[in-house]
Amino acid sequence: MSTTPSTASATSTPPPVLESALPPHGEGVAGDGAIQRALEAAWPADLPTADERELLPAGRGLLRADATGTGRAKWSDVFPASDQAVVPAFATARFRIQAVIARRDGSPDKAVVHLVWAGMDRGGTFTDLRITDWHFTRTTSKKGASTWTPQPRT
Repeated sequence: MSTTPSTASATSTPPPVLESALPPHGEGVAGDGAIQRALEAAWPADLPTADERELLPAGRGLLRADATGTGRAKWSDVFPASDQAVVPAFATARFRIQAVIARRDGSPDKAVVHLVWAGMDRGGTFTDLRITDWHFTRTTSKKGASTWTPQPRT
């Protein structure tokens, strides 16, 4: 019977290092796919495809209008005329949506468009992985057609 200590512990490999599913800050466009996949994995789809097709471009348009000022007239209920003269915080050329999803927001008639984006502000500071949510309510016309209406920020 041997009394030699086991060498298994001395030769065992260390536990694996956990890697982030997100790219490092400043990765640029190359990292946007990873951000989109991480967002989709963290928040599984729960809306019909037709609703997502309507909500995603609306959310993108609202964020672009809010951040850059471009297209605010299209969203007059969200951006009143008094907001039209506001100098945008971000230049259109330095603004990019990195990822976007649309999901239910507590009921089938409410939704949220969750956006992750990057931009350079007027002061020249570039920041990525910014997060903005736009909330929508389903409205139905007298003819029975439904559409998603963005909710003004409170």
